[in-house]
Amino acid sequence: MLLAKTLKSSTFRLALIAIGTFGLIASAIFAYVYWSTASYVRSRADRTIMAEQASLRDVYTRSGRDGLIALIAQRVADKGFADHIYLLVGPGPVALAGNLTQWPDGAAEQGWSEFRAPVPSSASANPLVRGVTETLARGDRLLVGSDISDLDGFTARIRAAAIAVIVLIFMLAAGASIGVTRRTVGRIESINATSRAIMLSGLDQRIPLRGSRDEWDRVAENLNLMLDRIQTLMGDVKQVGDNIAHDLRTPLTRMRGRLEKAYHGPRNGDNDAALIGDTIADLDAVLGMFASITRISAIETHARKDAFRTVNLVEIASEVVELYDAAAEQDATRLGLAGDPEVLMTGDRDLLFDAIGNLVDNAIKHGRAGGRVTVTCDNGEGGAVIAVADDGPGIPADQHDHVFKRFYRLERSRYTPGNGLGLSLVAAVASLHGARIELHDNAPGLLVRLCFPGH
Repeated sequence: MLLAKTLKSSTFRLALIAIGTFGLIASAIFAYVYWSTASYVRSRADRTIMAEQASLRDVYTRSGRDGLIALIAQRVADKGFADHIYLLVGPGPVALAGNLTQWPDGAAEQGWSEFRAPVPSSASANPLVRGVTETLARGDRLLVGSDISDLDGFTARIRAAAIAVIVLIFMLAAGASIGVTRRTVGRIESINATSRAIMLSGLDQRIPLRGSRDEWDRVAENLNLMLDRIQTLMGDVKQVGDNIAHDLRTPLTRMRGRLEKAYHGPRNGDNDAALIGDTIADLDAVLGMFASITRISAIETHARKDAFRTVNLVEIASEVVELYDAAAEQDATRLGLAGDPEVLMTGDRDLLFDAIGNLVDNAIKHGRAGGRVTVTCDNGEGGAVIAVADDGPGIPADQHDHVFKRFYRLERSRYTPGNGLGLSLVAAVASLHGARIELHDNAPGLLVRLCFPGH
């Protein structure tokens, strides 16, 4: 069961892709090593053959055919040249000199070739020979070669070793991948089993830890902490429900007792009026309790439009300027307020204060030291407008769409205090108020405008 899940898991497929990629790279490396080694071995043999060919050619040029025949006979008799082959033929197929009796099959009529030929002095039968053929001045053909059986065996061993290493790498990688994938699938199945148990029996179950302190144990710890938090929240919800039921039971019981007493007793105007007044007071207390609960829920879900009031944007901006004036003085920044004396709009005063404060704080932090930050409030054609301008480096135009994302920061601002959420808060407040955010080049600096809709 676990093996089937292992083979079907995405982790195993990724492992196979990694194995294939690594295997191709390893194969390419070993192929290059083999090719380089084989080329080097053959180049050494070629240099020896070419040197010998040049010596024989010089003798042929100086002493003619007879001199060359004599030298070839000397070379064949010399044990130091036992791994060399020589063959001189005239215009006909008859061999004139050398340790071959006839032209070997596979040997080129001109240039380089590799072939197998019976060399009497060689220890191996039909050794692999690499040779070069040259046509001399009188039409004679000279074949000079060397037995490269040992060199060919050496490259063959390198090739076999490379193939064996590649196969071993694939086998080890496949085994490791299956082992790691089985371990991963096993831990996931453990989490899934606990999740199913939680769904069936409640929040008392926890994911078991293995004590390895690896990433899976950390995931399990975090999930267990999350389950603890959920269990705590569920307990809090139950407690709140119990408290509400308890707090409502007392006034409702009291109201029912009064009404039942009045129902069974004689009518009395003063007593009835007092009973009605007490009942209304209890009902107001109950309604106030529900209103408080609704208000808390609205704040927690960010539905805060019930706190909207007609506010003077200039008054809020003035308070912000006064609050940040000391921070501006520390950087020798001149912070000022300009625009219309009164700009009325509908909004949440506290949220507007936070949004304007974030804009001013950013302008002071990221503006020019000793520069100027100006907050301007105007009654625009469409509604209230507030602008915050600085004369710092500004924000590149291609970054304007990104700076309002959560935790997004410009590269030059990464070492400036902050968490990258200030402008995100501004965007959230603007969205809640239906405002439009505009970023402009202040030449130099940045100009941020919040354009609110009219009443």
